[in-house]
Amino acid sequence: MNWVTGRAWPWLMAAAITALFVLVNVALQPVLASARIDFTERQLYTVSDATRATVRAVTEPIDLTLVYSRRVGQDYPRIRAHAARVREVLDGYASLSGRRLRVRELDAAPFSTAEDAALAAGLTAVPTQGTDPLYFGLIGRNSVDDERVIPFLAPERAGSLEYDLTRMIARLDDPAPPRVGLLTSLAGLRGDGVDTGYRVLAEMRRAYALQPIPDTFASLPEGLDVLVIAHARPLNAYQTWLIDQFVVAGGRLVWLVDPAAKIAGAGDLFDIDPAPTSSDLGQLGRHWQVVLAEGAVADAGNALPVQTLSPDGRREIAGQPLFIAATPAQMSRTDPVTSELQRSVNLGAPGALFIAATSPFKTEPLIATGPAPSFIPAAQAAMEMAPSEVILAYDTLDAPLTLAARLTGPVTSAFADGRPPLPLSGDPVEDELLRAEAAGAPAHRAEPSGPATIVLVADADFLDDGFYINPTGGAVIADNGTLLLNAIDAVSGIDGLLELRSRAESARPMALVDRMRGRAEAEYFEEQARLEELLLDRQRRLDDFQAQSVSLAAVGSDFEAGLTPDERAELQALRADVLDTRARLREIERGFRSEIDALETTLKAVNIWGGALLAIFTGLFIWWRQKRP
Repeated sequence: MNWVTGRAWPWLMAAAITALFVLVNVALQPVLASARIDFTERQLYTVSDATRATVRAVTEPIDLTLVYSRRVGQDYPRIRAHAARVREVLDGYASLSGRRLRVRELDAAPFSTAEDAALAAGLTAVPTQGTDPLYFGLIGRNSVDDERVIPFLAPERAGSLEYDLTRMIARLDDPAPPRVGLLTSLAGLRGDGVDTGYRVLAEMRRAYALQPIPDTFASLPEGLDVLVIAHARPLNAYQTWLIDQFVVAGGRLVWLVDPAAKIAGAGDLFDIDPAPTSSDLGQLGRHWQVVLAEGAVADAGNALPVQTLSPDGRREIAGQPLFIAATPAQMSRTDPVTSELQRSVNLGAPGALFIAATSPFKTEPLIATGPAPSFIPAAQAAMEMAPSEVILAYDTLDAPLTLAARLTGPVTSAFADGRPPLPLSGDPVEDELLRAEAAGAPAHRAEPSGPATIVLVADADFLDDGFYINPTGGAVIADNGTLLLNAIDAVSGIDGLLELRSRAESARPMALVDRMRGRAEAEYFEEQARLEELLLDRQRRLDDFQAQSVSLAAVGSDFEAGLTPDERAELQALRADVLDTRARLREIERGFRSEIDALETTLKAVNIWGGALLAIFTGLFIWWRQKRP
């Protein structure tokens, strides 16, 4: 008994504690499976309230199949890390749903049934440096065999992962996406959203049942949930009446107008009918008592930095007041269209909206300028004005201007005399087709049948990728696209997903490395420019000597013999300077990344040896403390 209580007791206690630990973990696993402690700066791993509500509202089982080529993905660290995060998020969703979300993973090995399933579902086979493609996508199916697919879970979209997954689950739980009609003159919104068109067009096609409307329309598609008008061509009276009747019937409208659209001519070079440089609200705006100012708006206090040429020909960075970076502080923090936006919205020569106090709508400004904006003539703003030219034309106003607004409430028709006549052209065939299209038009409605919801944005340029997407790497740097998508979701009643789409991307740059790189680049380029200018000057002088040598050779004279002692000394010095300058340029290029490389080496050493050394020294310290009398 003494032996048991003496020597065996610690071992028995250790075994009992180990067994208890295992049993407690097994017992609590179902309860704590979805528990997380998120220490990231932007709470990247914390599931939002919108996701919790969506997932817990699922009534029928939904199967989510993650298809991932494990062996191929191991060769790509970014893909491997993103795959681990996708698994964690899917496991969390399954726990929240009470296991109504059934998650499984397929390894799409070459020539396997999993690869056949991936191809049949339309997942993207991404070429790799090896012989086998990479599959990394998600297939979702509900109880009635409706299917939704994310073809490729790109690491670049890590910031919108929760939105993409939650939207897929919401669509599988309620398969019918909102029907969105799109009327536009912009080439970037008329592409297929895959190989052509703006980035936001691809997002719209993923999120909605998008219905393009031609410029010559004589009817609107039936069953539209939202109508989007993005810098449309001038509307005839009949087309205006159709939109008027859509609004009078309680329709949902997102309307983008622009007094100076800088992207209007950015379409097909052979387009015989390019987009107009300006658009307005026309007759409907007058009836609603909403006026788009004729001039474009500049805001020196929120000017976007652009690259310009100084008077001496040097490239420099200067703020362009016509390109406005509207910060979250200038947006409504209560309206769901803008309340969750975390970054600026970059606008290009926008207009200003003036809404009368007697307007039939309840008005909510969404985006405003800073306190000291200015109007610039639209014709000038549509051209390439240098920042210095804008400043010269700047006439400071003493109050902010409204750049976007939401209008809600019932409104009567703008057509007191009823439906206007069809705009017949006189061509029998065309006129017959027009009558056939307009045959299903409803009877004129003068009084509202429900409250309308309208979001107005006095800019179209903000949709262009160049205003909010970094061309190097394709990262989103502003919430331009999110603004349009939020507006569509808000007016269509899908407010729950706005929070997810508006979350900032999960890019977590290394601030120290970025500062070191910026400092090194500044020093490198400054020294490089100076040395290259010096080298060019020395080379020109050598060219002069070379020309002189050719002329001396023509008369049979030795080149250096024809030079004065001072010229010969200058020649030798020039040759030495050229060699020395080239050597210094090479040295600068080698030293460009030296600090970053040194930091990388230090981090590797800390990551590899830091933990092991810390454990060793901690053990030695404890052993030393125990040995002390």
